[in-house]
Amino acid sequence: MSTSTFRMNRATPGMTRQAGHGAPLGGGTLALQPLTSTVPKELVHRASVAEVMLTDWARRGEHHFALAAQWPRGHSFFTSVDGCHDPLIAAETIRQAGLLLAHAEYAVPFGHHFLVSDLDVAVRPAHLRVGEAPASLELDVRCRDVKERRGEVTGLRIEVEIHRDGHLLGTGGGTLTCIAPRVYQRLRAGRGPGAQVLALTAPTPPQSVGRMSPMDVVLSPIGENDRWQLRVDTRHPALFDHRVDHVPGMLLLEAARQAATATLGDARLPLALASQFLRYVELDTPCTIEARPATATDTGPEHAQAVTGRAAAGTGPEDAKTVHVTGRQNEAAVFRCTVTMAPPHQ
Repeated sequence: MSTSTFRMNRATPGMTRQAGHGAPLGGGTLALQPLTSTVPKELVHRASVAEVMLTDWARRGEHHFALAAQWPRGHSFFTSVDGCHDPLIAAETIRQAGLLLAHAEYAVPFGHHFLVSDLDVAVRPAHLRVGEAPASLELDVRCRDVKERRGEVTGLRIEVEIHRDGHLLGTGGGTLTCIAPRVYQRLRAGRGPGAQVLALTAPTPPQSVGRMSPMDVVLSPIGENDRWQLRVDTRHPALFDHRVDHVPGMLLLEAARQAATATLGDARLPLALASQFLRYVELDTPCTIEARPATATDTGPEHAQAVTGRAAAGTGPEDAKTVHVTGRQNEAAVFRCTVTMAPPHQ
């Protein structure tokens, strides 16, 4: 059974315009309804309904979609920063958008695995403030570079605009590859969800990485400046919502944010993150996280520059700071992320 069955004879609650009409987002295309629910959690690869950010979707064109989402006023892991929603919840929402569309609109079967090779997000703090109610969001999503083999979709890239109350809150995107179960088993050389995990290491002091609880710290000190060991706690209810055979990408993004915070020496709001996932990060091998501040002549990869530019276009902070973060495992680079942080809260 194709996963697109979820869309058969299904009304789109909350959407005031029918799919295919090409109505622009950000102008009140969602209407209040007496009943609201999340999308099926299986479509976004979550075990807990509480971790599902998306509430609805509709097709606008051949590769153009409108999605609805909601962020809670408070989240157990994506905690507010300077009175704003955590920008990493925007990254998680973009990640879920790609998975949902792959399954529900491009008929990628359940059981397939997804390899995310890059993920980026840039936000505008003025529209990121935590309000008196959960944030209701509209996502304008376009799918590019849709790849097919023998009539089946094998990969695509999504480009996302996130709107709130008629304002552009942020932009982002990511590229994913769809992998059949048998191919994935060969690729992972017999590794499975029950793979051995390194012993849990001690956390860096939470206040040094912008966290309140040691449970949410994903870096461990190794006695060197701007270098840490990745701390992997498979019991974490948000980062490990379900059993996996490798380190989740959202944990690596959090590691980049925490490394940038520690490097700059104060807790700041991330304005932009541009990441590349180069290899699977294994659970049974130490991974080192390295951070270095960008210089005037070292602006980082071209893609990261574009993401940072989108953030600056929405905020214009002259004293924002950029940090380059690299994850290494077995002496090879497995992850890179460029993090741009807002000035310290005054």
